[in-house]
Amino acid sequence: MTSTGAPSAIPTSPVPAPPVLAEIVRSGFTEGHHRGSLVLLAADGTVEHTIGDPAAPVFPRSSNKPMQAAAILRAGLDLSGERLALAAASHSGEPFHLDLARTMLAEHGLSTDDLLTPPDLPLDPVEAEAYLAAGNVRERITMNCSGKHAAMLAVCVRNGWDTATYLDPGHPLQRLVGEVVAEAAGEPVAALGTDGCGAPLMAIGLTGLARAFRSFVLAAPGSAERRVADAMRAHPEYVAGTRRPDTWLMREVPGTLSKMGAEAVQAVALADGRALAFKIDDGSARALGPVLARALELLGVDAPVVARIGRSPLFGGAAEVGEIRATF
Repeated sequence: MTSTGAPSAIPTSPVPAPPVLAEIVRSGFTEGHHRGSLVLLAADGTVEHTIGDPAAPVFPRSSNKPMQAAAILRAGLDLSGERLALAAASHSGEPFHLDLARTMLAEHGLSTDDLLTPPDLPLDPVEAEAYLAAGNVRERITMNCSGKHAAMLAVCVRNGWDTATYLDPGHPLQRLVGEVVAEAAGEPVAALGTDGCGAPLMAIGLTGLARAFRSFVLAAPGSAERRVADAMRAHPEYVAGTRRPDTWLMREVPGTLSKMGAEAVQAVALADGRALAFKIDDGSARALGPVLARALELLGVDAPVVARIGRSPLFGGAAEVGEIRATF
């Protein structure tokens, strides 16, 4: 007992810090690190390389969107092309994204008032500046998940499901999403949360996330999973935007499926089944590019886009004085 009569704290073993995935180097001095976990899968689906603990559950955030889109198809909504790509998108808020989201709502007798996304600015900083300069304010349609929500609402209309509660975890659509996530990952959902857009969020391990992306690119033609993968790969600018690494990668490495998620999550599958997934522990998106580029190199991807994705310079005034770079 302490002198105050309170019980002593029970000693506990310290939790080891995740390994370093990237370092911040300024003027030749390493001023910081980004830690996390990563997994690489070989073409046959076996684990080829790991860093940290890729079996530990994480919230994949928007990297779960392909599975959500597949659930929407399984529930009976007939989407294809740009519409299906937008249903799996974290769009930049460019005019063509917003126009299609509005069209998808109108096609099912819905409006932007039916969206339950939080009002937001465009995700892309260039688009956000232009949007504000034009005198606009935060809107639900502008939030980067509005395409997914438009598709969720549309399938509710198609099936006669309640549109006011489409984000409730017990809603028929969200129960189906959970089933699709677990099936694709090959593991049970470890935890249920709420994503930034308000939709239910299913936690799985990074290895399960990589398996899920691999299963989508290798799925039978015509299946919901393959339809989602094909739409995303055919229309990557609708999945992300014209200035986004997911778009660059899917456009320039044929057959690649790529989707980032908030809090620095990334999943990629190549056409032959090689796949990767990682999460940067502190959630810093600035290290995504360098870590993704190095992971792609380890998977054997040799394309100019890899260097473009990996470049992350640091500036001192107007001069480039350093970089964020992968350490593995």
